[in-house]
Amino acid sequence: MHVSFALFADAANISQEGKLNILGVFDAVQVPQLPALHPRTTFVLRLKATAQDVGIHPLVLRWMNPKGNELWNSQAELEIGGAPPGTSELDMPVIIQLDLPLDVPGEYRMIINVGSKHTATCTLNVHAAQSAALPAPNPGMVS
Repeated sequence: MHVSFALFADAANISQEGKLNILGVFDAVQVPQLPALHPRTTFVLRLKATAQDVGIHPLVLRWMNPKGNELWNSQAELEIGGAPPGTSELDMPVIIQLDLPLDVPGEYRMIINVGSKHTATCTLNVHAAQSAALPAPNPGMVS
């Protein structure tokens, strides 16, 4: 099993026809100040499985800040069934709604482990807004 892609978005769903719809993909955010919580983020993961992957597999997500500290983790189990006749791979979209804790500026990482191995990493760059400072008065100007 492998990760076809992993990304952050504003929203995602699966249509009646089984199509994965993703809206507002992003890889950077700017927050007014830190620490902050980026609310209602959608994390989309698309896994590809084969006949050898049939069974139950643990899925672990770890949210790491730029300093390498784990801010949270989540664990689940994926149950992979057999692929339909005539297909060699099975698409497995995973859509997760979450609030992202942000404590320092820099590059955050979502570490994705399927089974006991590291499968993929998705990054998010976080910038804190600079307060608008007034320019220093020019001492050479007289009014």
